[in-house]
Amino acid sequence: MTAFETIQEDFASLDEWEDRYRYVIELGHALEPLPEEAHNETNKVRGCVSQVWLEKEPRKNPAGETTLHYRGDSDSHLVRGLIAIAIALYSDRTPASILETDAMATFRGLGLEQHLTPQRSNGVRSMIERIRADAAAAA
Repeated sequence: MTAFETIQEDFASLDEWEDRYRYVIELGHALEPLPEEAHNETNKVRGCVSQVWLEKEPRKNPAGETTLHYRGDSDSHLVRGLIAIAIALYSDRTPASILETDAMATFRGLGLEQHLTPQRSNGVRSMIERIRADAAAAA
């Protein structure tokens, strides 16, 4: 089971939005640390109300294909959790696989979109657009 499938399963078991909200924050606490030097203008995601940084690292998978590994951080606990979900969905996948994935539909499937403010939803879109742009450039 992938990290994202685990998140989907956990979300399905939580009935109340408050429980899901706490779970998203917990996901943010488990993010791979982002080195202080990676909190820079190059990694900063534009279009987010909170401060958001995404760092990509091209890697090779066992088949020799290029994959993109992501680390991220934010000054908001909730946004750190949203970053964790995006990373679970996209990190360590090939650029083609990233481009084939409809993240916004996936986030809607978790029921997140209806509980996020318009500003947070725009921030999620900005993160997804950044990851997709990285994938397009690497493809």
